[in-house]
Amino acid sequence: MSAARPAALGNTRNCPHCKSTVLASASICPACQHHLRFNVPTAPAAQTGYAALQVEGTVRHKEPDEPCEFCVVLSIADEHGKQISRQVVGVGVLQPEEMRRFSVSVNLLPVRAGQLKPV
Repeated sequence: MSAARPAALGNTRNCPHCKSTVLASASICPACQHHLRFNVPTAPAAQTGYAALQVEGTVRHKEPDEPCEFCVVLSIADEHGKQISRQVVGVGVLQPEEMRRFSVSVNLLPVRAGQLKPV
C-alpha cells in the first residue's frame, strides 16, 4: 500500500459528491461535509485550521406587504484590490414578514514545512 502523494500547495479538485471546487489537500469537503480521503491520519488541531473571519447577519424586507428578491454575491480580491473571483452564491425571494440569516466564514489551513510542495 502506497502513501498518498502530496499535492502542490493551492491545487484544487472537484468534490465527487457536490461538485464544489475544494483544495486538493482537503480530506473533508467544506461545502457538503462528505469525506474525500480516508487514507490520511487524523489531523492535529493546528492542521485543521481556524476561522480567520466570521460574519453573520439577518435581513428582513422593509415593506411588510410585498415580496422582495435577493442575490448573495461573494467577491475575493488580493492585497492590491484586484478582483480574483466573484460569484453569485445564492438567490431567492423574501415574502412579507420573512427573514434570512446569512453566515460567511474564511477558514485558514496552516501547512507545515515539507507537508505540501509549492506550486
